[in-house]
Amino acid sequence: MFYRFMKLFIIAPLLKPLFRVWVVGAENVPTHGAAILASNHLSVVDSIFLPLYLRRRVTFLAKSDYFTGRGLKGWLIKHFMLSTGQLPIDRSGGKASEAALNTGLRVLGGGDLLGIYPEGTRSPDGRMYRGRTGVARMVLESGVPVIPVAMIDTEKAQPIGTVIPRPRRLGIIIGEPLDFSRFEGMSNDRFVLRSVTDELMSEMQRLSKQEYVDVYATTMKNKTP
Repeated sequence: MFYRFMKLFIIAPLLKPLFRVWVVGAENVPTHGAAILASNHLSVVDSIFLPLYLRRRVTFLAKSDYFTGRGLKGWLIKHFMLSTGQLPIDRSGGKASEAALNTGLRVLGGGDLLGIYPEGTRSPDGRMYRGRTGVARMVLESGVPVIPVAMIDTEKAQPIGTVIPRPRRLGIIIGEPLDFSRFEGMSNDRFVLRSVTDELMSEMQRLSKQEYVDVYATTMKNKTP
């Protein structure tokens, strides 16, 4: 109820007139049942604008840092994240990755839409980076449709380092669901996971028309002085 109230009466009236987002392919999102929305990640606001223009609730897996801040600012960010349908996950790897996978599977098991950024973090420069195979494991273990999504120009609305988004026209392109049923029962095969991930990233890149870089975004960020 709080999610719906925030979306319809607070966030939508505030943001829609300022950003005038165009959407292509909204009909590719199923009206019911579980599905994964796999999107490129250009800005913090990606997790706001995508669910804002869909009828159904979308739950994102967000880094836990957003939920642990102190003081009034930390409280506001935490409750904003929760109100926009985001769940905290630890992205440090190892057992944390397994916990994030299980959290995503629980969302899907409830018949809901799950939003995922296969790159694992925001693009540092507007290009698309190599996908993490966690999304492939989730696709194969859940057996739900995976729908590629391209966010357009959100990094121009909120460049890295800025706090308040700059009003401008943005876009969302939602592709057709991808079928990976041929890999059923192979979620532990790392070559299959890489193949599924690369096919998904290729379709996302086709929709977004971003330049593709075959390294992880975190690797690129660590190289930046």
